[in-house]
Amino acid sequence: MLQKIVSLLFIFISYTGISQYSFEGQIAENIDGKTVYLSIIEDYRKLSRPYLEQIIKKASVDSLGYFKFQGDNLSPDNRIYRIHVDECADQSTDSNHFFGRCENSRNILFIGNNKDNISFPTTFADEILCDINSTNQKSNVFLEIDALKEEMAFDFYDYPSEANRKLNFKKWFRTLHDFGQNLNEPLAELYIYDFLSDKGNETYPYYLKNLSKNDYYTELSDRLEEKYPNTVFTELYKTEIDTDQQMVSQNSYSNSIWKWVLGILLGLSLFLNLFLVFRQRSKKRKQKDDSVSKLTAQEQKIVNEILKDKTNKEIATTMFISLSTVKTHINNLYKKLGVTSREEIKELFS
Repeated sequence: MLQKIVSLLFIFISYTGISQYSFEGQIAENIDGKTVYLSIIEDYRKLSRPYLEQIIKKASVDSLGYFKFQGDNLSPDNRIYRIHVDECADQSTDSNHFFGRCENSRNILFIGNNKDNISFPTTFADEILCDINSTNQKSNVFLEIDALKEEMAFDFYDYPSEANRKLNFKKWFRTLHDFGQNLNEPLAELYIYDFLSDKGNETYPYYLKNLSKNDYYTELSDRLEEKYPNTVFTELYKTEIDTDQQMVSQNSYSNSIWKWVLGILLGLSLFLNLFLVFRQRSKKRKQKDDSVSKLTAQEQKIVNEILKDKTNKEIATTMFISLSTVKTHINNLYKKLGVTSREEIKELFS
């Protein structure tokens, strides 16, 4: 009986030992007592900075600049965590400083779970919270994504033309989506999605355009539901995608309706213009025919000569009549046609 109890106790101790996390790192020497905070991020729209409601633990830095978080109270599944330390003066009494929300906060995002051993060493340049060593292969994916985003920014700044922007947006949407999907970690894809769909970023209009024709977003919803069911971030994503897809669909429908309306209006406008032109020409033709019917054969000949820009003298020579007879005929034309000049005659018969 005692042997069974000892065996069970050993198994229990072994199990709890395995199911413990350890997150540790080095900040700097000679800052004994500095506070470091550990946060869990369920709302991926709050990845940009530390929030008070996200903090789950705090630890003090020892005399050598080391800190450590350990325990067994985290989720056994991967979650997004943040470690941050502020660089405000120790004597600061500002409430933001007290709650770990100092404007000078240094922080790092990572993926972890209740079984992970993760360290945050200083870099060769003594930079803090910039590197990760972890038993979890997914822990440093945010650093890899940030490196891709820096490459993306370089591509845009390299030649800031509109043509270059369009090509790069198309390229980087595909690159970031493929990278996230190949990681086989939906949390990393959420990190990318948060960046691409941020309304404050230039990527947002392209995200909406991409959303209307790309199945990626629906597939990500399925992956989240399969791997992280009933979580805050999965439900938030599903709600956002449904809302955005409905908005895009409604805008597309509205644009389609407006295209039909504008097409119909354009057609009506074209038809009306053609009708008015045709009616004007018909009216002018009728007016011309009526005018011709009022004239004698000799007067019609005079009109033809006027249309050829001939002078009275030239008309008299061509028709073998006297100059005074030409003038008489022209005066009669003015009265019958209701005009006062040769130009009006030309306009009437043109």
